[in-house]
Parts: sequence; C-alpha cells; structure tokens
Amino acid sequence: MEMSVREARAQFASALAAAERGERVTITKNGKAVAELGPPTKRSGFDWERAERWRKEHGYDRYSGPPLDEKWLEEFNDPAWTREIFGAEYFDDEPGNTSS
Repeated sequence: MEMSVREARAQFASALAAAERGERVTITKNGKAVAELGPPTKRSGFDWERAERWRKEHGYDRYSGPPLDEKWLEEFNDPAWTREIFGAEYFDDEPGNTSS
C-alpha cells in the first residue's frame, strides 16, 4: 500500500491496521518514498549473515593484516604495553595501587 503524507495523517488508523495485517505501507512526499510502516521484524540473536554482507560490502573480507602470532600476544599481555596505550591514570583505581 502507498499513501502520501497527507493521506497517512488523515488515515493513520487504516495504515496501522494494514501494518497489523502484515502489509507494508509506503508513505510518500512529492511522489518519493520517505517512510515505511509495517509489522516489526523478528530478530533473535546476532544476524551473522548481515554482518558477513557488511564485511564484504566494506572490503573487510579481503583484510590480510599481520597475523596474531605468539610475539604479538606476548606484547599484548605485557602490562607495560597496557600502560603505554591507556596511560598510568588507567590504573589509579586498582587495589594495591599506592601511587597516589
């Protein structure tokens, strides 16, 4: 179903009834679609297919960055690296910190 903004204002109850029946109502302004009214989409959990489509659309499926090898993991787990990235103030509220 398609209706103009003016029609949607005047006949909102009928547009809502159509959406309840499962129809999609396209609302137009100057002949161009500006909104859509319809039944809610049913989602459960994370949409892995949508995420994969997004990855491909943005080129992340071709990423060939550096491998996460043992050396990288060792540097990542080093507390000095964490202090360098987050700064010393990140650790101010940790128990046992006497630097205050």
